[in-house]
Amino acid sequence: MELGKKVRQLRFKAGLTQEQLAEKLGIGPQSVSKWENGVSMPDITALPLLAEIFGVSIDDLFDLTAEQRLNRIENRMDNEEDLPQDVFMEYEEFLKAQLPDEQHKKRATELLAYLYWHRMDTYARKTSRYAKDAVQLSPNEHGCQWMLQKAEGHAAWDWNIANHSKAVDFYRQLVEANPDSRLSYVYLFDNLLADRRADEAERLLERYAALPDVNPVHVEVFRAHIALARFDEPTADRIMEKLGEKYPDDFVYLFEAAQYYAGKCDYDKDIALYERSFELETRRPRFQDELMAIADIWEIRGDYRKAAETYDRIIDLLENEWGFTEDVALQQAKRERDRLLAKA
Repeated sequence: MELGKKVRQLRFKAGLTQEQLAEKLGIGPQSVSKWENGVSMPDITALPLLAEIFGVSIDDLFDLTAEQRLNRIENRMDNEEDLPQDVFMEYEEFLKAQLPDEQHKKRATELLAYLYWHRMDTYARKTSRYAKDAVQLSPNEHGCQWMLQKAEGHAAWDWNIANHSKAVDFYRQLVEANPDSRLSYVYLFDNLLADRRADEAERLLERYAALPDVNPVHVEVFRAHIALARFDEPTADRIMEKLGEKYPDDFVYLFEAAQYYAGKCDYDKDIALYERSFELETRRPRFQDELMAIADIWEIRGDYRKAAETYDRIIDLLENEWGFTEDVALQQAKRERDRLLAKA
């Protein structure tokens, strides 16, 4: 339905004359008449007030399809770091209403998870800012320490807080329900190895290696990390060195090797591997993982200028390969660059 016809329909429903609507908008009644007759369109600045007068969302003014509204919700979360409360509630209500519809159930479920994560991330950043201030004011008190730990994912000393048993249980059930889903195995490996549950990881590896089309590099990388989980670093190193001899220019090996040596704090070798991995990546647009890791390493080493220069590369990647202009990821990259430059 055209916007003018929608305005006319909503005006009738609200029991307003053209003159009454015009008065509420602070414009002449002839403007409303032109909208409804398709002669002109409302200025974009009038849309929020129109929506408020009619008690609808701006999307409702355009009578969008469910698919179009789903796209708009995703795009807005991609481009804004903090959604106003009324917008959040509108999106929540709409997405929940799509769940009984089999056509849109999967997408709506994913976007609901994204919506709550988006809100969680927004509040985590706010928690972090104020918790840090509180900790600096009282560094010898527990106070907000645990809030900061949760907000930023800091390490926890207590095993009962730091272990990943709930994640292991979830992904183990997912593997049993979907025995051919390789990604489920990978997440289960990650959580088992984070807790050094090497025996379970080794039994899982036997099943994973038997799946069709499994990359042999991944199998050996997991084997190396299982050795590390058993505190057998020489065996783990030999596995990675043999992989390097066999697959010297393989993107998967280079990235996994970079991850491996980063975990061992072998930063010189690590940066070279990340750079080589980024260079040989054939997908376009490329992901920013390698560059973010390189920036982190330079910051860890105290070379803030090189870290900031790496963020310049990330910004270039996001703008020129991904085509980002106002996206949250781009805004965050620019803030990180500026933060590092200030430290430099």
